[in-house]
Amino acid sequence: MKLFQVRKGQFVYFNNELHRVYGVKPMYKKSVHLIRLKDLTQHLTNAASVDRYKAKVLDSFVFNHKVYTLRNDRKAEVGDYILINNPIPDSLDTYSLNEIELVESVDRKGVITSNSHGVKHTEYLVMVPGRSHDSNPIDYQNIGEADTLQDNDPTVIPMVYPNNELGPTYGDIYKKKKSDKGDEAMVVAMNSETVFLGSGLEVSREELLHGEEWEFLYNFLDK
Repeated sequence: MKLFQVRKGQFVYFNNELHRVYGVKPMYKKSVHLIRLKDLTQHLTNAASVDRYKAKVLDSFVFNHKVYTLRNDRKAEVGDYILINNPIPDSLDTYSLNEIELVESVDRKGVITSNSHGVKHTEYLVMVPGRSHDSNPIDYQNIGEADTLQDNDPTVIPMVYPNNELGPTYGDIYKKKKSDKGDEAMVVAMNSETVFLGSGLEVSREELLHGEEWEFLYNFLDK
């Protein structure tokens, strides 16, 4: 059954592969903005072209070229990645469904992530490195069709770096300096001229790197 009510954070299958919805812009023909989990590339499509998937314990998949299995039989440790599958954020937290975050500290009640989010132990599944022998691989909706996928998919917007210039890169967190709200946004995709931020903003690479409005904070993939 096709999913027509697409919301930010949902896991969906698009072109047979697992993605996460990072934004929905109803005013555009291709209104659904996706991140393919295996390589963190951006895809654009519409609601009729995706199927929802709800992640569960013992699911395994590739995230950023590395395999992980979702488990709930232990608490997260410093350095683990977690999948926030049951988000109940406090008023000061801004995380949403199925965000993947890096654990920086752990206490009895929960964890603090590299994004300074306090996540309770009941809100996440631990992403344990490797594909457990009893896991359920969810990389593809239909594993039998996996060999037919093409790497030159025209819906992909690749991340390129003109003139080999360093940064920005996927996972970079930038803060808008003059905002009273302390707005922070993550780089989710790029093309040769434009940087796409998780908040839905699109800014030029020049503005992000050399302008006066944005300040680089950290990269959420750094350990």
